[in-house]
Amino acid sequence: MRHILVIGAGRSATNLINYLAEKATDQQLEITVADLSLEAANKNIQGMAHTRGIALDVNDADQRQSLIQSHDLVISMLPAHMHLEVAKDCLTYGKHMVTASYVSPAMEELDQEVRAKNLIFMNECGLDPGIDHMSAMKVIDDIRAQGGKMLLFESFTGGLIAPESDTNLWHYKFTWNPRNVVLAGQGGAAEFIQEGTYKYIPYHRLFRRTELLDIEGHGRFEAYANRNSLKYRSIYGLEDILTLYRGTIRHVGFSKAWNMFVQLGMTDDSYRIPNSEHLTYKDFVNLFLPYSPTDSVALKLRHNLKIDQDDLMWGKLEELDLFNTQKTIGIKNASPAMALQKILMDQWTLQPKDKDMIVMYHKFGYEINGVKKQIDSNMVLIGEDQINTAMAKTVGLPVAIAALKILNGVIKNPGVQLPIHQEVYTPILEELEQYGVVFQEYHVPYMGYNPNNVSG
Repeated sequence: MRHILVIGAGRSATNLINYLAEKATDQQLEITVADLSLEAANKNIQGMAHTRGIALDVNDADQRQSLIQSHDLVISMLPAHMHLEVAKDCLTYGKHMVTASYVSPAMEELDQEVRAKNLIFMNECGLDPGIDHMSAMKVIDDIRAQGGKMLLFESFTGGLIAPESDTNLWHYKFTWNPRNVVLAGQGGAAEFIQEGTYKYIPYHRLFRRTELLDIEGHGRFEAYANRNSLKYRSIYGLEDILTLYRGTIRHVGFSKAWNMFVQLGMTDDSYRIPNSEHLTYKDFVNLFLPYSPTDSVALKLRHNLKIDQDDLMWGKLEELDLFNTQKTIGIKNASPAMALQKILMDQWTLQPKDKDMIVMYHKFGYEINGVKKQIDSNMVLIGEDQINTAMAKTVGLPVAIAALKILNGVIKNPGVQLPIHQEVYTPILEELEQYGVVFQEYHVPYMGYNPNNVSG
Protein backbone atom coordinates (compact mmCIF):
# COMPACT_ATOMS: atom_id res chain seq x y z
CA MET A 1 0.00 0.00 0.00
CA ARG A 2 1.04 3.61 -0.67
CA HIS A 3 0.19 6.12 2.05
CA ILE A 4 -0.96 9.68 1.32
CA LEU A 5 -1.31 12.30 4.05
CA VAL A 6 -3.69 15.21 3.41
CA ILE A 7 -3.13 18.04 5.90
CA GLY A 8 -6.07 20.44 6.01
CA ALA A 9 -9.70 19.49 5.41
CA GLY A 10 -11.17 22.81 4.30
CA ARG A 11 -13.50 23.48 1.39
CA SER A 12 -10.84 22.87 -1.25
CA ALA A 13 -10.12 19.38 0.07
CA THR A 14 -13.57 17.90 -0.65
CA ASN A 15 -13.02 16.87 -4.26
CA LEU A 16 -9.39 16.03 -3.58
CA ILE A 17 -10.33 13.50 -0.91
CA ASN A 18 -13.18 12.07 -3.00
CA TYR A 19 -10.84 11.53 -5.94
CA LEU A 20 -8.22 9.71 -3.88
CA ALA A 21 -10.83 7.61 -2.07
CA GLU A 22 -12.35 6.51 -5.38
CA LYS A 23 -8.89 5.41 -6.57
CA ALA A 24 -7.83 3.86 -3.27
CA THR A 25 -8.68 0.22 -3.95
CA ASP A 26 -7.35 0.01 -7.51
CA GLN A 27 -4.29 2.12 -6.75
CA GLN A 28 -3.55 0.50 -3.37
CA LEU A 29 -3.80 3.73 -1.41
CA GLU A 30 -4.25 4.42 2.27
CA ILE A 31 -5.36 8.01 2.86
CA THR A 32 -5.03 9.95 6.11
CA VAL A 33 -6.92 13.24 6.41
CA ALA A 34 -5.51 15.39 9.20
CA ASP A 35 -7.02 18.60 10.52
CA LEU A 36 -6.97 20.62 13.73
CA SER A 37 -10.62 19.61 14.07
CA LEU A 38 -11.28 15.87 14.15
CA GLU A 39 -14.85 16.61 13.11
CA ALA A 40 -13.62 18.45 10.01
CA ALA A 41 -11.18 15.64 9.20
CA ASN A 42 -13.97 13.05 9.35
CA LYS A 43 -16.67 15.17 7.72
CA ASN A 44 -16.01 14.25 4.09
CA ILE A 45 -14.81 10.66 4.47
CA GLN A 46 -17.88 8.89 5.86
CA GLY A 47 -18.10 5.39 4.40
CA MET A 48 -14.94 5.76 2.32
CA ALA A 49 -12.67 2.73 2.20
CA HIS A 50 -8.96 3.03 3.00
CA THR A 51 -9.49 6.51 4.46
CA ARG A 52 -9.22 7.75 8.04
CA GLY A 53 -9.44 11.11 9.77
CA ILE A 54 -7.27 12.28 12.64
CA ALA A 55 -6.82 15.44 14.68
CA LEU A 56 -3.52 17.22 14.08
CA ASP A 57 -2.09 20.38 15.56
CA VAL A 58 0.35 21.24 12.78
CA ASN A 59 2.38 23.29 15.28
CA ASP A 60 3.07 20.15 17.31
CA ALA A 61 6.37 19.22 15.68
CA ASP A 62 6.58 15.72 17.18
CA GLN A 63 3.08 14.74 16.04
CA ARG A 64 3.52 16.34 12.61
CA GLN A 65 6.88 14.69 11.99
CA SER A 66 5.66 11.29 13.14
CA LEU A 67 2.75 11.47 10.69
CA ILE A 68 4.86 12.64 7.77
CA GLN A 69 7.46 9.94 8.45
CA SER A 70 4.82 7.22 8.11
CA HIS A 71 3.49 8.37 4.70
CA ASP A 72 4.87 8.32 1.18
CA LEU A 73 3.51 11.65 -0.03
CA VAL A 74 2.09 14.72 1.73
CA ILE A 75 -0.58 17.03 0.32
CA SER A 76 -0.58 20.30 2.24
CA MET A 77 -3.85 22.22 2.02
CA LEU A 78 -2.82 24.50 4.87
CA PRO A 79 -2.62 28.29 4.61
CA ALA A 80 0.39 29.21 2.48
CA HIS A 81 2.54 30.48 5.36
CA MET A 82 2.36 27.05 7.05
CA HIS A 83 3.75 24.98 4.16
CA LEU A 84 7.42 25.53 4.91
CA GLU A 85 7.61 23.52 8.14
CA VAL A 86 5.79 20.66 6.42
CA ALA A 87 8.19 20.91 3.49
CA LYS A 88 11.24 20.76 5.76
CA ASP A 89 9.88 17.61 7.40
CA CYS A 90 9.20 16.07 3.99
CA LEU A 91 12.80 16.82 3.05
CA THR A 92 14.13 15.32 6.28
CA TYR A 93 12.17 12.08 5.89
CA GLY A 94 12.37 11.80 2.10
CA LYS A 95 8.68 12.37 1.20
CA HIS A 96 7.14 13.97 -1.89
CA MET A 97 4.90 17.00 -1.38
CA VAL A 98 2.11 18.74 -3.33
CA THR A 99 0.45 22.10 -2.59
CA ALA A 100 -1.98 24.42 -4.35
CA SER A 101 -0.29 27.57 -3.06
CA TYR A 102 2.13 30.01 -4.67
CA VAL A 103 5.71 28.88 -4.22
CA SER A 104 7.49 31.08 -1.68
CA PRO A 105 11.14 32.22 -1.86
CA ALA A 106 11.83 30.10 1.23
CA MET A 107 10.37 27.05 -0.51
CA GLU A 108 12.47 27.74 -3.63
CA GLU A 109 15.60 27.75 -1.47
CA LEU A 110 15.00 24.06 -0.73
CA ASP A 111 15.27 23.13 -4.42
CA GLN A 112 18.87 21.90 -4.43
CA GLU A 113 18.32 19.66 -1.40
CA VAL A 114 15.04 18.37 -2.80
CA ARG A 115 16.76 17.44 -6.08
CA ALA A 116 19.62 15.78 -4.23
CA LYS A 117 17.10 13.46 -2.54
CA ASN A 118 15.24 12.86 -5.85
CA LEU A 119 12.05 14.29 -4.38
CA ILE A 120 9.25 16.25 -6.03
CA PHE A 121 7.76 19.30 -4.31
CA MET A 122 4.97 20.37 -6.68
CA ASN A 123 3.54 23.82 -5.92
CA GLU A 124 0.89 26.02 -7.55
CA CYS A 125 -1.08 22.99 -8.68
CA GLY A 126 -4.65 24.12 -8.03
CA LEU A 127 -6.80 26.52 -10.02
CA ASP A 128 -5.11 29.90 -10.10
CA PRO A 129 -2.28 29.20 -9.69
CA GLY A 130 -2.29 25.79 -11.32
CA ILE A 131 -4.67 25.05 -14.16
CA ASP A 132 -3.81 28.47 -15.58
CA HIS A 133 -0.12 27.47 -15.75
CA MET A 134 -0.85 24.10 -17.34
CA SER A 135 -3.35 25.25 -19.94
CA ALA A 136 -1.18 28.22 -20.92
CA MET A 137 2.04 26.25 -21.26
CA LYS A 138 0.32 23.61 -23.38
CA VAL A 139 -0.55 26.21 -26.02
CA ILE A 140 2.73 28.13 -25.70
CA ASP A 141 4.76 24.94 -26.14
CA ASP A 142 2.62 23.98 -29.17
CA ILE A 143 3.27 27.38 -30.75
CA ARG A 144 7.01 27.09 -30.14
CA ALA A 145 7.06 23.55 -31.56
CA GLN A 146 5.69 24.99 -34.82
CA GLY A 147 8.43 27.60 -34.91
CA GLY A 148 6.22 30.44 -33.71
CA LYS A 149 7.34 33.46 -31.68
CA MET A 150 5.12 34.68 -28.84
CA LEU A 151 4.07 38.34 -29.09
CA LEU A 152 1.21 38.57 -26.61
CA PHE A 153 -0.10 36.59 -23.67
CA GLU A 154 -3.09 37.63 -21.58
CA SER A 155 -4.62 35.37 -18.94
CA PHE A 156 -7.68 35.86 -16.75
CA THR A 157 -9.47 33.79 -14.11
CA GLY A 158 -12.57 34.42 -12.03
CA GLY A 159 -14.59 32.64 -9.39
CA LEU A 160 -18.14 33.86 -10.06
CA ILE A 161 -21.74 33.00 -9.36
CA ALA A 162 -23.44 30.86 -12.01
CA PRO A 163 -26.23 32.54 -14.01
CA GLU A 164 -28.96 30.39 -12.43
CA SER A 165 -27.88 31.51 -8.92
CA ASP A 166 -27.25 35.18 -9.76
CA THR A 167 -29.75 36.88 -7.46
CA ASN A 168 -28.22 40.26 -6.56
CA LEU A 169 -27.38 43.55 -8.25
CA TRP A 170 -23.64 42.95 -7.85
CA HIS A 171 -23.84 39.66 -9.81
CA TYR A 172 -21.42 38.25 -7.26
CA LYS A 173 -21.26 35.91 -4.26
CA PHE A 174 -18.31 34.58 -2.28
CA THR A 175 -17.14 31.34 -3.84
CA TRP A 176 -13.83 31.31 -1.97
CA ASN A 177 -12.09 33.07 0.91
CA PRO A 178 -14.02 36.34 1.46
CA ARG A 179 -11.00 38.03 3.03
CA ASN A 180 -8.99 37.56 -0.16
CA VAL A 181 -11.77 39.24 -2.13
CA VAL A 182 -11.91 42.25 0.19
CA LEU A 183 -8.12 42.70 0.15
CA ALA A 184 -7.66 41.98 -3.58
CA GLY A 185 -5.13 44.22 -5.31
CA GLN A 186 -3.50 45.64 -2.20
CA GLY A 187 0.19 45.55 -1.39
CA GLY A 188 1.62 47.41 -4.36
CA ALA A 189 0.82 48.56 -7.86
CA ALA A 190 -0.27 46.14 -10.57
CA GLU A 191 2.66 45.65 -12.96
CA PHE A 192 2.46 44.43 -16.56
CA ILE A 193 3.74 45.17 -20.05
CA GLN A 194 1.70 46.20 -23.10
CA GLU A 195 3.14 46.67 -26.58
CA GLY A 196 6.63 46.81 -25.11
CA THR A 197 5.83 49.50 -22.52
CA TYR A 198 5.81 48.85 -18.79
CA LYS A 199 2.52 49.77 -17.13
CA TYR A 200 1.62 50.31 -13.48
CA ILE A 201 -1.78 50.72 -11.85
CA PRO A 202 -1.83 51.90 -8.21
CA TYR A 203 -4.42 50.37 -5.92
CA HIS A 204 -6.64 53.46 -5.82
CA ARG A 205 -7.03 53.26 -9.63
CA LEU A 206 -7.10 49.47 -10.02
CA PHE A 207 -10.86 48.98 -10.22
CA ARG A 208 -11.34 51.78 -12.74
CA ARG A 209 -8.81 50.37 -15.22
CA THR A 210 -10.61 47.25 -16.39
CA GLU A 211 -10.44 45.26 -19.60
CA LEU A 212 -13.55 43.92 -21.32
CA LEU A 213 -13.55 40.25 -22.37
CA ASP A 214 -15.93 38.58 -24.80
CA ILE A 215 -15.90 34.85 -24.12
CA GLU A 216 -17.36 32.62 -26.80
CA GLY A 217 -20.74 31.25 -25.74
CA HIS A 218 -20.77 33.03 -22.37
CA GLY A 219 -20.99 36.74 -23.12
CA ARG A 220 -19.05 39.73 -21.86
CA PHE A 221 -17.03 40.01 -18.67
CA GLU A 222 -14.55 42.49 -17.22
CA ALA A 223 -11.13 41.99 -15.64
CA TYR A 224 -8.87 44.03 -13.40
CA ALA A 225 -5.09 43.56 -13.36
CA ASN A 226 -3.39 41.18 -10.95
CA ARG A 227 -0.62 42.64 -8.83
CA ASN A 228 2.45 41.33 -10.67
CA SER A 229 2.23 39.91 -14.16
CA LEU A 230 5.89 40.50 -14.99
CA LYS A 231 7.22 37.52 -13.00
CA TYR A 232 5.58 35.20 -15.52
CA ARG A 233 8.03 36.25 -18.23
CA SER A 234 10.71 34.07 -16.68
CA ILE A 235 8.32 31.36 -15.46
CA TYR A 236 6.83 30.85 -18.94
CA GLY A 237 10.01 31.70 -20.86
CA LEU A 238 8.48 34.85 -22.35
CA GLU A 239 11.35 37.28 -21.71
CA ASP A 240 10.98 39.00 -25.11
CA ILE A 241 7.19 39.20 -25.21
CA LEU A 242 5.63 42.59 -26.00
CA THR A 243 2.39 42.19 -24.02
CA LEU A 244 1.95 40.22 -20.81
CA TYR A 245 -1.09 40.83 -18.64
CA ARG A 246 -2.86 38.71 -16.04
CA GLY A 247 -6.12 39.65 -14.39
CA THR A 248 -9.16 38.65 -12.34
CA ILE A 249 -12.55 38.21 -14.02
CA ARG A 250 -15.78 39.72 -12.72
CA HIS A 251 -19.19 40.40 -14.24
CA VAL A 252 -19.37 43.77 -15.97
CA GLY A 253 -20.06 46.57 -13.50
CA PHE A 254 -18.65 44.90 -10.40
CA SER A 255 -15.33 46.75 -10.41
CA LYS A 256 -16.86 50.21 -10.75
CA ALA A 257 -19.14 49.47 -7.81
CA TRP A 258 -16.35 47.93 -5.70
CA ASN A 259 -14.30 51.05 -6.29
CA MET A 260 -16.75 52.93 -4.05
CA PHE A 261 -15.49 50.95 -1.06
CA VAL A 262 -11.88 51.52 -2.09
CA GLN A 263 -12.36 55.28 -2.35
CA LEU A 264 -14.15 55.44 1.00
CA GLY A 265 -11.32 53.51 2.69
CA MET A 266 -13.44 50.55 3.75
CA THR A 267 -11.02 47.95 2.35
CA ASP A 268 -8.12 49.19 4.50
CA ASP A 269 -6.65 46.49 6.75
CA SER A 270 -3.80 48.52 8.26
CA TYR A 271 -5.48 49.76 11.46
CA ARG A 272 -8.08 48.71 14.02
CA ILE A 273 -11.31 50.46 15.01
CA PRO A 274 -11.93 50.93 18.78
CA ASN A 275 -15.16 49.37 20.07
CA SER A 276 -15.83 47.97 16.60
CA GLU A 277 -17.87 45.10 18.01
CA HIS A 278 -20.61 47.53 19.08
CA LEU A 279 -20.83 49.50 15.83
CA THR A 280 -24.01 49.09 13.83
CA TYR A 281 -23.63 48.78 10.06
CA LYS A 282 -24.83 52.37 9.74
CA ASP A 283 -22.31 53.53 12.38
CA PHE A 284 -19.53 51.82 10.44
CA VAL A 285 -20.44 53.59 7.20
CA ASN A 286 -20.59 56.91 9.01
CA LEU A 287 -16.97 56.55 10.17
CA PHE A 288 -15.82 57.34 6.62
CA LEU A 289 -18.07 60.35 6.02
CA PRO A 290 -17.84 64.04 7.00
CA TYR A 291 -19.70 65.28 10.05
CA SER A 292 -23.04 66.99 9.48
CA PRO A 293 -25.55 68.03 12.15
CA THR A 294 -28.45 67.72 9.70
CA ASP A 295 -27.70 65.33 6.83
CA SER A 296 -28.44 61.63 7.16
CA VAL A 297 -25.72 59.00 6.67
CA ALA A 298 -27.37 57.95 3.42
CA LEU A 299 -27.41 61.50 2.07
CA LYS A 300 -23.80 62.09 3.09
CA LEU A 301 -22.78 58.88 1.36
CA ARG A 302 -24.54 59.83 -1.87
CA HIS A 303 -22.94 63.28 -1.84
CA ASN A 304 -19.51 61.85 -1.06
CA LEU A 305 -19.69 59.32 -3.90
CA LYS A 306 -21.47 61.76 -6.24
CA ILE A 307 -24.28 59.34 -7.08
CA ASP A 308 -28.00 60.00 -7.41
CA GLN A 309 -30.75 58.14 -5.61
CA ASP A 310 -31.89 56.52 -8.89
CA ASP A 311 -28.37 55.48 -9.85
CA LEU A 312 -27.76 51.71 -10.10
CA MET A 313 -24.74 52.21 -7.84
CA TRP A 314 -27.02 53.43 -5.10
CA GLY A 315 -29.22 50.39 -5.53
CA LYS A 316 -26.20 48.15 -5.07
CA LEU A 317 -25.28 49.90 -1.82
CA GLU A 318 -28.83 49.76 -0.46
CA GLU A 319 -29.02 46.06 -1.27
CA LEU A 320 -26.16 45.42 1.16
CA ASP A 321 -28.20 46.77 4.08
CA LEU A 322 -25.46 49.27 4.89
CA PHE A 323 -27.77 51.54 6.89
CA ASN A 324 -29.08 48.90 9.27
CA THR A 325 -29.27 50.24 12.83
CA GLN A 326 -29.82 46.82 14.50
CA LYS A 327 -27.07 44.61 13.13
CA THR A 328 -23.64 45.09 14.68
CA ILE A 329 -20.16 44.32 13.37
CA GLY A 330 -19.60 42.00 16.33
CA ILE A 331 -15.82 41.78 15.86
CA LYS A 332 -13.44 43.23 18.45
CA ASN A 333 -10.66 45.46 17.13
CA ALA A 334 -11.83 45.01 13.55
CA SER A 335 -10.07 46.71 10.70
CA PRO A 336 -12.29 48.43 8.11
CA ALA A 337 -11.70 45.48 5.78
CA MET A 338 -12.78 42.99 8.45
CA ALA A 339 -15.95 44.96 9.16
CA LEU A 340 -16.79 45.28 5.47
CA GLN A 341 -16.29 41.55 5.03
CA LYS A 342 -18.77 40.89 7.85
CA ILE A 343 -21.40 43.06 6.14
CA LEU A 344 -20.84 41.49 2.73
CA MET A 345 -21.04 37.95 4.05
CA ASP A 346 -24.65 38.62 5.10
CA GLN A 347 -25.57 39.07 1.44
CA TRP A 348 -22.96 37.22 -0.60
CA THR A 349 -22.63 33.83 1.13
CA LEU A 350 -23.56 30.88 -1.10
CA GLN A 351 -26.89 29.31 -0.23
CA PRO A 352 -27.17 25.48 -0.10
CA LYS A 353 -28.43 25.12 -3.68
CA ASP A 354 -26.40 27.97 -5.19
CA LYS A 355 -24.03 27.10 -8.00
CA ASP A 356 -20.74 28.85 -8.63
CA MET A 357 -18.86 29.23 -11.89
CA ILE A 358 -15.18 29.25 -12.81
CA VAL A 359 -14.22 31.24 -15.91
CA MET A 360 -10.70 31.10 -17.33
CA TYR A 361 -9.63 32.85 -20.52
CA HIS A 362 -6.25 33.00 -22.29
CA LYS A 363 -5.25 35.06 -25.30
CA PHE A 364 -2.13 34.02 -27.24
CA GLY A 365 -0.70 36.28 -29.96
CA TYR A 366 2.20 34.93 -32.00
CA GLU A 367 4.05 35.21 -35.31
CA ILE A 368 4.93 32.29 -37.54
CA ASN A 369 6.48 32.49 -41.01
CA GLY A 370 5.95 36.25 -40.98
CA VAL A 371 2.22 35.95 -40.28
CA LYS A 372 0.65 37.15 -37.01
CA LYS A 373 -1.94 34.81 -35.52
CA GLN A 374 -4.02 34.52 -32.38
CA ILE A 375 -5.56 31.75 -30.29
CA ASP A 376 -8.26 32.40 -27.72
CA SER A 377 -8.75 29.63 -25.15
CA ASN A 378 -11.43 29.46 -22.48
CA MET A 379 -12.76 27.10 -19.84
CA VAL A 380 -16.08 27.53 -18.02
CA LEU A 381 -17.17 25.13 -15.29
CA ILE A 382 -20.41 25.23 -13.26
CA GLY A 383 -20.54 23.85 -9.71
CA GLU A 384 -23.18 21.53 -8.30
CA ASP A 385 -24.14 23.20 -5.02
CA GLN A 386 -22.75 25.04 -1.99
CA ILE A 387 -20.38 22.16 -1.09
CA ASN A 388 -19.49 20.64 -4.45
CA THR A 389 -18.41 23.89 -6.01
CA ALA A 390 -16.56 24.46 -9.26
CA MET A 391 -13.92 26.24 -7.17
CA ALA A 392 -13.36 23.20 -4.92
CA LYS A 393 -13.19 20.92 -7.94
CA THR A 394 -10.68 23.02 -9.87
CA VAL A 395 -8.46 23.54 -6.81
CA GLY A 396 -8.60 20.03 -5.39
CA LEU A 397 -8.67 17.75 -8.43
CA PRO A 398 -5.37 18.80 -10.08
CA VAL A 399 -3.62 18.51 -6.71
CA ALA A 400 -4.95 14.97 -6.23
CA ILE A 401 -4.15 13.96 -9.81
CA ALA A 402 -0.61 15.32 -9.50
CA ALA A 403 -0.07 13.39 -6.26
CA LEU A 404 -1.08 10.10 -7.85
CA LYS A 405 1.00 10.76 -10.98
CA ILE A 406 4.02 11.36 -8.76
CA LEU A 407 3.49 8.14 -6.82
CA ASN A 408 3.02 6.21 -10.07
CA GLY A 409 6.21 7.60 -11.61
CA VAL A 410 4.44 9.46 -14.42
CA ILE A 411 5.87 12.72 -13.10
CA LYS A 412 9.55 12.01 -12.53
CA ASN A 413 11.73 15.12 -12.61
CA PRO A 414 12.73 16.14 -9.06
CA GLY A 415 12.85 19.56 -7.48
CA VAL A 416 10.77 22.41 -6.12
CA GLN A 417 8.64 23.21 -9.13
CA LEU A 418 5.47 24.44 -10.80
CA PRO A 419 3.33 22.38 -13.23
CA ILE A 420 4.76 24.09 -16.32
CA HIS A 421 6.53 21.13 -17.93
CA GLN A 422 4.96 18.79 -20.43
CA GLU A 423 5.46 15.65 -18.33
CA VAL A 424 3.33 17.34 -15.66
CA TYR A 425 0.64 19.28 -17.49
CA THR A 426 -0.18 16.77 -20.23
CA PRO A 427 -1.42 13.90 -18.02
CA ILE A 428 -3.14 16.24 -15.57
CA LEU A 429 -5.03 18.21 -18.24
CA GLU A 430 -6.04 14.99 -20.00
CA GLU A 431 -7.51 13.55 -16.82
CA LEU A 432 -9.20 16.84 -15.83
CA GLU A 433 -11.22 16.65 -19.05
CA GLN A 434 -12.97 13.58 -17.62
CA TYR A 435 -14.30 15.87 -14.88
CA GLY A 436 -15.56 18.59 -17.20
CA VAL A 437 -12.51 20.85 -17.04
CA VAL A 438 -12.21 21.33 -20.79
CA PHE A 439 -10.58 24.19 -22.72
CA GLN A 440 -12.10 25.38 -25.97
CA GLU A 441 -9.59 26.88 -28.41
CA TYR A 442 -10.47 29.33 -31.18
CA HIS A 443 -8.14 30.51 -33.94
CA VAL A 444 -9.08 34.15 -34.52
CA PRO A 445 -7.56 37.11 -36.43
CA TYR A 446 -4.65 38.68 -34.59
CA MET A 447 -5.87 41.74 -32.71
CA GLY A 448 -2.86 42.56 -30.55
CA TYR A 449 -3.51 44.76 -27.55
CA ASN A 450 -6.80 46.60 -28.07
CA PRO A 451 -6.96 49.84 -26.05
CA ASN A 452 -10.66 50.13 -26.92
CA ASN A 453 -11.31 47.26 -24.53
CA VAL A 454 -9.97 49.18 -21.57
CA SER A 455 -12.25 51.35 -19.43
CA GLY A 456 -11.50 53.98 -16.83
